[in-house]
This record gives sequence, structure tokens and C-alpha cells, in this order.
Amino acid sequence: MTTFPGSPRLPKGAIVAIDSITNLITSTISFQYNPEKLTRTLKPRIANQENASREEVLRLEGAPIETFDLKVELDATDYLEKADPIAVGFGVTPQISALEMLIYPSSIQVSTNMAMADIGMVEIVPMQAPLTLLVWNKTRVVPVKIMSLTVEEQAYDVQLNPIRAEVSLSLQVLTYDDLPWKSKGSTLS
Repeated sequence: MTTFPGSPRLPKGAIVAIDSITNLITSTISFQYNPEKLTRTLKPRIANQENASREEVLRLEGAPIETFDLKVELDATDYLEKADPIAVGFGVTPQISALEMLIYPSSIQVSTNMAMADIGMVEIVPMQAPLTLLVWNKTRVVPVKIMSLTVEEQAYDVQLNPIRAEVSLSLQVLTYDDLPWKSKGSTLS
């Protein structure tokens, strides 16, 4: 009898959210299937070239602006076959919702700000999002900002819950130029 499972076990990529105040992991969204491709784009932060002398033409203002574009596939078919209660009741809605929650302010922050504003105790300022990390492998863990998230629902169950979807993500890598210098995220990039 062999213990070989028939195929190698591949590590899963993930999106991880870390609370900006407590530094605790608030959510981990593992990719069901690793994306087939990841497109990286780097754009240099070139110093102001207007009226620049020849000695200044090669000056950089900091780390390049790097973006990742990838497509994540979600499919409840295997879970439906095993009668998983979450897949049966909701399809892939929980995974889609977890990704969407990364770009919404928390309801606690919104409620607190509204209550404080009602009594005149706080100036309304943009709310702090969690630190979001793209975990691609052991050596590529980078802080990112979700620039866009597009969900294409491709199949539904009889209750019209999506059971298959493709999520396109555009992520901007955050560097020491974007984050406070001693923050957890600036030391990762």
C-alpha cells in the first residue's frame, strides 16, 4: 500500500486581512484553485522631469508602483456533491462576500463615527481599512490595496445562489512610500 495521494499537494494562495489596530488576522480567503496566471506591472516613480537638468534625468522618487492582476475561480460543485451545508444553502456567496468586505468600511466603524458625529465629538474622516496581504507563496507576501474587484457569476443553483464565479482582482502593492515607515506592512514590501 502506498501513501502517495496521486498528485502533489500544492500550497494555496490567499488574501489575508489584518486589523489595523490590533494586528490580528481578521480574515483569510484561500484560493480554491490557484490562478493560472498573475500579471505584474511596474511603473517607475520618476522625479519631476520638467525643467530637469541632465544630471537629474535618472532620479527616482521611490519604489515603483507595482500592480498585480489575477483571476480567482470559485466553484461550489465539489462541495455540493458532498452536501456541504454552506454550499447547499449559499453556493459561493460566502467567498464572494468575504472578498467584497475587504473594500467596505466595517459597520462598527461606520456606526461609531455616526454616533460620535451626532453628539459633535468627532470629525468625519475616511475610515481605516484592514491591512490586506496577497500571499502567493512563502517568499511572496506583499501588502496590497484592492484597486478593483469584478465578480462574474457564471452558474446558479435552484435558489439563484451563485455556484460558480470568476473574480478579477487588480491589486496595488503598497511599499514604504505608501505606508507609515514602522508599520507592519512597510516592512513586508
